[in-house]
Amino acid sequence: MPEDEEYFGKNGEPRKYDPTFKGPIQSRSCTDIVCCIFFIIAILGYIAVGILAWSQGDPRKVIYPTDSRGQFCGQAGTPLEKKSFLFYFNIMKCASPMVLLEFQCPTTQMCVEKCPEKFLTLVKAYTNSKDFDYYKQFCKEGVTDKMGIPDIVSMGLCPAMLIPSKPFTRRCFPALGQKGGVITVGNNSHFDDGSGTFRDAKDLMDGVKNATVVIEARQVVMKIFEDYTQSWYWILLGLVIAMLTSLLFIVLLRFLAGIMVWIMVALVIVVLGYGIFHCYMEYAALKEEPGADVTLQDLGFQTDLTIYLQVRQTWLAFMIILAIVEVIIILLLIFLRKRILIAVALIKEASRAIGHVMSSLFYPLFTFVLLAMVIAYWAVTAVFLSTSNEPIYKVFNDSVCEHSRKTCDPANYSTDPMKYQCPDSECLFAFYGGETVYHKYLIGLQFYNVFLFFWCANFVTALGQMTLAGAFASYYWAFVKPDDMPAFPVFSSLGRSLRYHTGTLAFGSLILSIIQIIRVLLEYLDHKLKDAHNKFTKFLMCCLKCCFWCLEKCIKFLNRNAYIMVAIYGKNFCTAAKDAFFLLMRNMIRVAVLDKVTDFLLFLGKLLIVGLVGVFAFFFFSGRVKAFENTAPHLHYYWVPILTVVVGSYLIAHGFFSVYAMCVDTLFLCFLEDLERNDGSAERPYLMPDSLRKILNKKNKNQPAE
Repeated sequence: MPEDEEYFGKNGEPRKYDPTFKGPIQSRSCTDIVCCIFFIIAILGYIAVGILAWSQGDPRKVIYPTDSRGQFCGQAGTPLEKKSFLFYFNIMKCASPMVLLEFQCPTTQMCVEKCPEKFLTLVKAYTNSKDFDYYKQFCKEGVTDKMGIPDIVSMGLCPAMLIPSKPFTRRCFPALGQKGGVITVGNNSHFDDGSGTFRDAKDLMDGVKNATVVIEARQVVMKIFEDYTQSWYWILLGLVIAMLTSLLFIVLLRFLAGIMVWIMVALVIVVLGYGIFHCYMEYAALKEEPGADVTLQDLGFQTDLTIYLQVRQTWLAFMIILAIVEVIIILLLIFLRKRILIAVALIKEASRAIGHVMSSLFYPLFTFVLLAMVIAYWAVTAVFLSTSNEPIYKVFNDSVCEHSRKTCDPANYSTDPMKYQCPDSECLFAFYGGETVYHKYLIGLQFYNVFLFFWCANFVTALGQMTLAGAFASYYWAFVKPDDMPAFPVFSSLGRSLRYHTGTLAFGSLILSIIQIIRVLLEYLDHKLKDAHNKFTKFLMCCLKCCFWCLEKCIKFLNRNAYIMVAIYGKNFCTAAKDAFFLLMRNMIRVAVLDKVTDFLLFLGKLLIVGLVGVFAFFFFSGRVKAFENTAPHLHYYWVPILTVVVGSYLIAHGFFSVYAMCVDTLFLCFLEDLERNDGSAERPYLMPDSLRKILNKKNKNQPAE
């Protein structure tokens, strides 16, 4: 028809009928060979970077604290094996602003077996042999009873005082507390600083001010850890329930797709409705509670997150969010009810396809293993790269010194001229660094590690998409199902993808990785320049991040459809992307509505599984149900296992439904091509299922009599 030819001319030529086409083409050649070669070279370079990092790096620098000589506290097989804690001679010197710049406290640090447990000054300990023996645990080697206090102090062999401390991250921090609104250390509000002067315990706060966030979070972290140790098996059980529920949904969709979709929609609405009701009940119950009317802005950040649940505004916010989601879902269902019927038919066909290709349900496990290997390699390489520096020692001093912060050698510093000019200075470990060529390009190697991580991760994801697309396309184009399908469709498709299209997968994943690395650089620049931003630069940065976020989403969509076309026709990436793009443009309304409606329905399925498991976890761990009161573990924060179960359930459901989503996308493209290739005649019959033909008012004519 003329109008069709004019329309198709703008968006490419439609597919012509080909009597020899029987689905994914078997006779194909390698595509995007140049990109394949580049990818192999990049992988070899990545392996070389890993070997170089593993030969130069030392993860002990992350695991163990380091004393003033650069030695590792508690390292097995060394003299410091039993001395696993780092002790600061004068923790109050850590209040220096230089600590924030150099990440090193300008006081002697040594490894000890345990942290000090009582107040004791050097002067007082020296008068009692028993106390002095205890005191010498926190002194350098070579201290004897015959040495005088002036010699010990001048040589910097011992701290002037000991303060009761507790270990945290293997470092001894003063055991600060609060009693009657007064800061205390070891239950005392004052302490002797070693010179005979009594000082307030609050003076120690400045010494540990740079670690206050860590100290405040210590209790929360420990409580969360304890909650995990108490509830890990119940969390595991919840994830198993999520997996079984996902499997049950897949099986039910196989046989009862239409009914299950509408049940799924209804249950999502019911679950959200119950969430709104529960939030309202909590909101109403807090009406008479004192302090419940405080605003979240006035409350500020609290480490104990349960405090927020005692505020009415929190439940009001939850209720509003759930109500908005509920209204949006209901409106979408009303306006898209006709398209939902087509989407249901597509999901039914996807269920049949998965029923014939059951091994596709287990393919996400293979993808998960490959992604785990990529993430593990990246993480290990990053740790070794970040710890492949050499120890740098610098001069630290109390008084004015021209050599302050200069590099020094601790082995010979006692005879160094800098020590003679600055008698009170010390040569202490400062940080890890280096001046070699390797150390100069260390940042570049880290960048290469991050970029190859994105490339490899996207390659693994793309491989999964193309493999599943090839398997499901062989189902759709089989005239007699399953007789005309390969014996092992998933393995056949995986073999074709790796043998012929490694370069195509590398090309598509490279484009996506470049965009992702640009987004990472934008986030890095935004973080570094956040204090120097004016309104214009903030607006510009926001626009750039938004544009690249949208670009990433578009590239993912185009890549996904390009991989489907490659899996079917075996063409290179650019040709496949062009063909997929024009095919979608020729069917823009169907793409914009039908495909997205299907995605929406599958998202509701994931939401329902997460909601059901999450509600069950909430009632179990919160102890709201009397039947579970004695069974549920006693926790500090019951939201810890609930949040873990909810996130884990979503990931599990996403893994199973991602197979469904890929199946639907593949069948959708095949369905569009079917409409262009065939006309329903006896010679060119539609291969789409009867349910789709009825909804679209299409039908096949009777086969001619032989």
